[in-house]
Amino acid sequence: MDRSTDIELRLLIEAIYLKYSYDFRDYSGASVKRRVAHALRQFDCKTISALQERVLHDPTAFMQLLQFLTIPVSEMFRDPSHFLAIRQEVVPLLKTYPSIKIWIAGCSTGEEVYSMAILLREEGLLDRTIIYATDINPNSLEKAKQGIFSLESVRAYTHNYQQAGGTQSFADYYTAAYDYAIFDKTLRENVTFADHSLATDSVFSETQLISCRNVLIYFNKKLQDRAFGLFHESLCHRGFLVLGSKETLDFSAYSKQFEPLVKQERIYRKS
Repeated sequence: MDRSTDIELRLLIEAIYLKYSYDFRDYSGASVKRRVAHALRQFDCKTISALQERVLHDPTAFMQLLQFLTIPVSEMFRDPSHFLAIRQEVVPLLKTYPSIKIWIAGCSTGEEVYSMAILLREEGLLDRTIIYATDINPNSLEKAKQGIFSLESVRAYTHNYQQAGGTQSFADYYTAAYDYAIFDKTLRENVTFADHSLATDSVFSETQLISCRNVLIYFNKKLQDRAFGLFHESLCHRGFLVLGSKETLDFSAYSKQFEPLVKQERIYRKS
């Protein structure tokens, strides 16, 4: 993109913030550029200015653009060794709490939520756990609430589940209907789905564990530090923070406020 296009992009992001209060100003510039370039083709707009004109005057168009800017991509028990480490290293410590609150930040379409709920059920913790599942994309949240996924993808997740230390048959957790898998509604009985932005919103509850995986890679350092600040404030003394495989607390403003529990799996504990 040339300089004029960079200016257009900054104006678009600022306009979205002023009009709709969605703040992408501190998202990774390269990531936003790629996503907007893809959106231009789908919207059949020749310039970002033309796209801005549409989304400012048509909320429906903005919601369509939001799907490009957030890109909900996930899978159940993603990085199985990560979930195995939670099961082996974190769960025994969580069991010492009379009640547990978990925040899944950037929950997308819910794959991480159901993975965590299944793990907690198998470890006998789900009934005394409240899970807060948050995202900025209302469409993703709605899908997460429904707990309906393509049967083909869910069957592919079975291997992940087994590698993550699953103790049951994965098929026990869902009902197959045509080409869809409908997950057991009791898995989400203690889940609160909510709209929340790490860029603009504040802490809403004390938690024992926060999972924010494959979200921070799309933020610049300033926004990453803001998110880490929220997590540090939300976590109880010696609470747990888990990140994605390509994310780290190293070099952040909060690196000294956490210590690695299982560093290779990006599992940290509040100091």
